[in-house]
Amino acid sequence: MKSILMISLHGYVGANVELGKPDTGGQVVYVLELADRFSRLGKRVDLVTRQFEDQPEYDHVDENFSIWRIPFGGKEFIRKEDMHDHLKKFVNNTLAAIKKERKKYDVVYSHYWDAGWAGQKIAEELGISHVHTPHSLGWWKQYSMGSDMDEKKMEEVYRFKERIRKEYFVYQMCNHVIATTLPQVDLLVQQYDVLPRNCSMVPPGIDENRFYPVPTKETDKIRAKYDIHPTDILALGRMAHNKGYDLLIKSLPTVFDLCPEARLVAAVGGDSKQDKEGIKKLKTLASELGIQDKIKWKNYIADEDLANVYRAAHVFAMPSRYEPFGMVAIEAMACGTPSVVTVHGGLYDLIDFGNQALFADPHRPVEFGAMLAMPLLYPSLRNELSVEGARFARRNFGWTGIAKRILEKFKSSINQQTMESNIYS
Repeated sequence: MKSILMISLHGYVGANVELGKPDTGGQVVYVLELADRFSRLGKRVDLVTRQFEDQPEYDHVDENFSIWRIPFGGKEFIRKEDMHDHLKKFVNNTLAAIKKERKKYDVVYSHYWDAGWAGQKIAEELGISHVHTPHSLGWWKQYSMGSDMDEKKMEEVYRFKERIRKEYFVYQMCNHVIATTLPQVDLLVQQYDVLPRNCSMVPPGIDENRFYPVPTKETDKIRAKYDIHPTDILALGRMAHNKGYDLLIKSLPTVFDLCPEARLVAAVGGDSKQDKEGIKKLKTLASELGIQDKIKWKNYIADEDLANVYRAAHVFAMPSRYEPFGMVAIEAMACGTPSVVTVHGGLYDLIDFGNQALFADPHRPVEFGAMLAMPLLYPSLRNELSVEGARFARRNFGWTGIAKRILEKFKSSINQQTMESNIYS
């Protein structure tokens, strides 16, 4: 196996990643890091994505790895929920471009349902193996949202029926599904009828050269630079309903009752109209609870500042209603920052509570608030979580090791495809 066609369609995918833009978060980091490590391991990688706005056709990252943008759906941004309407055009344009460029691939590796549906069609046309990583599952996302939104409105916004139907097709037809958590594997088998032998789990990774702890004296300087206090709680990520930032704000009165000196640093969302409206609602909620003066709202954190912002916080909060994995929490832990994660996600199942991290249900504000307060109240606990959390993150989630494990899945998938082709030829 020498050549990999990776597909990740939505958001802003580029060599210089623009995290914080719409639909541009952990998945984009995941595909870029994996493509980079595949390249380091001697594989040729084309990461295919959508070309829109004024983006160039290619970003040549290195001699083995290029980002290749295929135009479809016009020049404007398309949110991931609306990719349904444009995927056939992407498949046609991609196949034509592959033929024109005379490119050859050994395996298609797709990400999320939109690229998965297209990737299956492309792999069938090229006669090669298709491996897929869901990142999140439509069934679980719909289930976890429950009664938070009117059913008709939910369908208008998220188009779950179409998504789940396309997911079912992808998971049934592709050669192998690589989930990022064990609960995802269970859901694939139980809700999507995937054969257990056709799915496995490989967790996401972190860049161990970026995310690591630093001495306390350095941390003090970092805090001064970024205006983060020694007792600050950090929340960081995209502005999305499933991220649960409203639930986090509801937990803060408990935190402040226990630790009056605490404060929340909220580095959430970006510059889009939708993000600004979401942040406005969060600020309104904070005002209603009388805690607006205890929250510092930060603009989008530049990628080069990310590790230092993690290091500066006393505690990191991940209050998601649903979180397929939670890369931000792993990054924070790798930087030595104690983390409180949601019980509604895959990372929760891997954590040794009280040793590597804490977890709680963000739907119960008092419970989540109490967990956030624990490292603030007990320095010895914070030190334990800081050291053991960093060890846990680095030992289990370095990207090169993750890439090697996925390459083994590719090899097995290609062997399976070859055997099937020989049988039917």
